[in-house]
Amino acid sequence: MTSTLTARDLGAASRQAVANKDKDTWLNLFAEDAVVQDPIGKSPFDPEGTGHRGHAAISAFYDTVIASSEKIRFDIFSSNLAGDEVADVGKIYTWLAGGTHVAIVHCVFTYRKVEGQDRLASLRAYWEFEKMELVEADAVDESTLTFG
Repeated sequence: MTSTLTARDLGAASRQAVANKDKDTWLNLFAEDAVVQDPIGKSPFDPEGTGHRGHAAISAFYDTVIASSEKIRFDIFSSNLAGDEVADVGKIYTWLAGGTHVAIVHCVFTYRKVEGQDRLASLRAYWEFEKMELVEADAVDESTLTFG
């Protein structure tokens, strides 16, 4: 198989699949031994701080974190491609269960693709729980947000 996508393309596809709540498409973007760290380090999502490695663990992360939200949107301010990796800077907007409040985090996402393949080797998200903003949902203008 010939690789045709950049890490930037794969990162955008990842965010679009999350925004669409399309678990199968999202999971299939990752190589079998890929790792997702969102956020990096110890957190309520990853108490050990080692990330979620492999499809079973990444699938469980999706079910626990992504599927439990009403919806997730992204606003990407800049994207910096270097070889098979990209660093994207932006915000994650997560509508919490019930849809009345949105958690907003400033984030740097890094994606690394598998050399020669259109699959992700890793997704690493740098953001801090302590800096999360919680706002009422009607304060967020979705029309100003990008997906990816």
